[in-house]
Amino acid sequence: MKKKQNLRNLKATSIENKVSSRASFREYIPSIFSFIMLITGIVIDYFDALAFFGGWVRIVWYVVAYIPVGFPVIIEGWKSIKNGDFFTEFLLMSIATLGAFAIGEYPEGVAVMLFYAVGELFQSAAVKKAKGNIKALLDVRPNEALVYRENGYVSVDPETVAIGEKIQVRVGEKIPLDGILLSEKASLNTAAITGESKPDTISQGKKVFAGSINLDGVIEIETTKEFKDSSIARILDLVQNATARKSKTELFIRKFARVYTPIVVILAIGLTFLPYLFVENYVFENWLYRALIFLVISCPCALVVSIPLGYFGGLGAASRNGILFKGASFLDAMTKVNTVVMDKTGTVTKGVFKIRDIVNNDAFTEVEFPALSQDEMMKYLMAMEEQSTHPIAKAILEYKTEGSDYEATDVSEVAGKGLKGKVHGKTVLVGNKALMTSNNIQVPSETDDVVESIVMVAIEGTFAGYVTIADELKEDALEAIKQIHKAGISKIIMLSGDKDSITKEVAREMGVDSAMGGLLPEDKLNEVERLKKETGTTVAFIGDGINDAPVLATSDVGIAMGGLGSDVAIETADVIIQTDQPSKIARAIKIGRFTRRIVWQNITLAFGVKIAVMVLGAFGMATMWEAVFADVGVAFLAILNAVRLQKMNWK
Repeated sequence: MKKKQNLRNLKATSIENKVSSRASFREYIPSIFSFIMLITGIVIDYFDALAFFGGWVRIVWYVVAYIPVGFPVIIEGWKSIKNGDFFTEFLLMSIATLGAFAIGEYPEGVAVMLFYAVGELFQSAAVKKAKGNIKALLDVRPNEALVYRENGYVSVDPETVAIGEKIQVRVGEKIPLDGILLSEKASLNTAAITGESKPDTISQGKKVFAGSINLDGVIEIETTKEFKDSSIARILDLVQNATARKSKTELFIRKFARVYTPIVVILAIGLTFLPYLFVENYVFENWLYRALIFLVISCPCALVVSIPLGYFGGLGAASRNGILFKGASFLDAMTKVNTVVMDKTGTVTKGVFKIRDIVNNDAFTEVEFPALSQDEMMKYLMAMEEQSTHPIAKAILEYKTEGSDYEATDVSEVAGKGLKGKVHGKTVLVGNKALMTSNNIQVPSETDDVVESIVMVAIEGTFAGYVTIADELKEDALEAIKQIHKAGISKIIMLSGDKDSITKEVAREMGVDSAMGGLLPEDKLNEVERLKKETGTTVAFIGDGINDAPVLATSDVGIAMGGLGSDVAIETADVIIQTDQPSKIARAIKIGRFTRRIVWQNITLAFGVKIAVMVLGAFGMATMWEAVFADVGVAFLAILNAVRLQKMNWK
């Protein structure tokens, strides 16, 4: 049954691809027809091959060549006028080509419109490719879900599955909704969400995300979100909407085109008639021809289309690298960042605590302590920590001891200090130095030099030892700082709610310029606001998107470690690192800068060539063919330049 369904899906996809290919080819038919007619007409003209090819026959021939490519443009121009938008590229091309026909330059009139149409086709294809790259990355929404209902699994639309239902995912299938893994383990390909091709092994009880592909064995999942709220649906919506958030450059160029176009129309009219007042041998047809060239050159399509295409390319390149920009404006903003402020836990560290050192009382010479082995001390400590849900307790409980039957009773929490209870009838204290001193426990002075989080143990009023707990750095954390500095960022600052000594030690190890610890969320906010007030400072803040939400929103560019499904990160940040890898920050900066470089290259190319040919045309030194290159040719070159963004290897 499943094989038949897959076969039907393959056939449907094949038919859809064929229909799409045919539709794409049909778009080129008018241009191909006009090209054949134009070339044939030019050859007959040049060789004077047909005696009857003159007068009305020649005019009709070129009109027929013109209509397939020219008529749609004239219609668009008319629609624009009806909507109150007079000065568009459609109107400019229509006036210029119809004017060329009026003065007998039929081949040039057809050529201008033909090359304009071809340019538009290339532009359309490039934009479709850019959009397709973005959509293909994330359009992995499953079209069915096997849900357990009425004593069996039935195939339904994922949008009809409720929270708490049990679904089954077979090998090679996509997970349709976010949920909790019920099976013992699962091997998943999360490339469509994170951009990483390495399979991810998930254990029972852990979160799994829609869009991931099951690689090994049938698995069962309990859904935790509706389809519309799933990670893949929200990310897809985010990326598709990103193109609507224009950069300042895009908005400026569009506003500029609105002013620029009527100005060149007025100049073209002046170029036609004003020379009559100053030139002795004024010939109307010659000056009209120059004005028509001027109009063709002035068409702003190269600017209006190639610039957004550049930003499309940048957004697509970032998405393929697991970096989501919420709009082109943030690609621009990223290029101006010169100060990076980052959180510690969950950003450059894994947020998973591990025991770093175990020190029993044999290590101290300052005070006489009863001998107690490390394993014995850890049995007392673990018995107490079993009663706690603190992340540090979880790290301690991972320590392995053999034959431990110790149990804690009468355990109570001492606010801000630790735990107090009994193990095997003995009073045990587990916590910080404040807990020890408040119970008159003598603590060795060596402990004052410990940088990491420390958990002290006292048994029956005597100090027994301590363990140090530290958060692990992410594998690419050190490289991330190097790459951020290499990208030209002048200042990297670490702000953390963790102990100041720990924060500064981590910052020193990583090569961060400065660090402050022991901060509340409002302290971080105040510090970022202070930095923003410094002249010439543009701040990017990197956090985990939950406790750091206010700072993410306040900074010039908020970058969140998305964690695949962090709702707060997706809602608050401007840029989301889907893989939680800090090394992607430098990559985001590079993509932003290269995108801006491409955009300004296109602007310079378009303006430079257009102004040069405009001047030549005004002095009668350029023909309609040069005008075609200045418009369509430049647009085509700008498109090729923008497409480079989608071909770059950013690793």
